[in-house]
Amino acid sequence: MDNDVSAGSGNTSVVGRLALGITLLAFGLGTTGVIDGVATADAASVAHYVGGVALFLVGLLAFRDRDPASGTGFTALGALWFTWAVASPGSAHAAGLFLLLFALVALTLTLAGGDRLGQVMYGLLFLAMLVLAVAQFADSSALAKAGGWVAVASGAVAWYAATAALAHWPTALPRRAAGRGVTAAG
Repeated sequence: MDNDVSAGSGNTSVVGRLALGITLLAFGLGTTGVIDGVATADAASVAHYVGGVALFLVGLLAFRDRDPASGTGFTALGALWFTWAVASPGSAHAAGLFLLLFALVALTLTLAGGDRLGQVMYGLLFLAMLVLAVAQFADSSALAKAGGWVAVASGAVAWYAATAALAHWPTALPRRAAGRGVTAAG
């Protein structure tokens, strides 16, 4: 397996992915209800300070380091997490709209390219926010739990990407062969 550790632009990408990973894990686990007595609202302070303030600042530092992809992703997500933590939507449909807009930002980040772990992380974030938006519109607790688990998966990928960059673990996903009879020359 390849040991490509270019998970973005140096330390800002690592810190940003750690902040996003911790926020998504707290938010997702709260949404699933898997931990007794812990709900989505309990992740608000993590989302406010780690996902909002810290992620936004890391995004600004990434811009300073001339890393527009990380800068855009982290500042946009930081602003969204901060807003989620401090705002209280008036209705379930307002919350669904916010989550849908959050999903669109994640889709943009997914389609923007970058390293594969980043695309998987943002792709799972898109899917989580989309499922959570539909859950709000449909008033479905089962869909909300499913969306929470997808958020947990996205958080785990973000955490792994950051940890792998620091620990020099593999970060490149294996590539599939082009078809039958194709062998790797080496």
